[in-house]
Amino acid sequence: MECTVTWTGATGTRSNMGFVAETGSGHVLLMDGAPDPARPEHGGANLAPRPMEALLAGTGGCSAYDVVLILKRGRHAVSGCSVKLTSQRAETDPKVFTQIHMHFTVRGRGIPEAAVERAIALSHEKYCSASVMLGKTAAITTSFELIED
Repeated sequence: MECTVTWTGATGTRSNMGFVAETGSGHVLLMDGAPDPARPEHGGANLAPRPMEALLAGTGGCSAYDVVLILKRGRHAVSGCSVKLTSQRAETDPKVFTQIHMHFTVRGRGIPEAAVERAIALSHEKYCSASVMLGKTAAITTSFELIED
């Protein structure tokens, strides 16, 4: 896997701290920094997610992907899945994630709660590389709700 991240601030764009990431699979992700009113030349323009937000979103995507795939492989009639992530970061540099809570909302027909619980646990403990990695610095907790179609 590879990715090239390029600073766009020197090219006359609207943000001094904008970046574009080009992934090895040929996709583009824009990132930007927060505005810094005290030193505008050092801040972004809030035009795209911050890099740490992108990391958190990627973790949610990784885990939700696993949950859907595990439920589908178990022949469960899953029709929807979302995950809301809330986090806390260290107050001093490096401002790593220290706590992450992932709340899943799974929708489907006749899915046993135990199957959803198992899918989330398997993702969190075994399959989602992002959450396993972030679990080295952050206490990760999960919860879920199951909505019957």
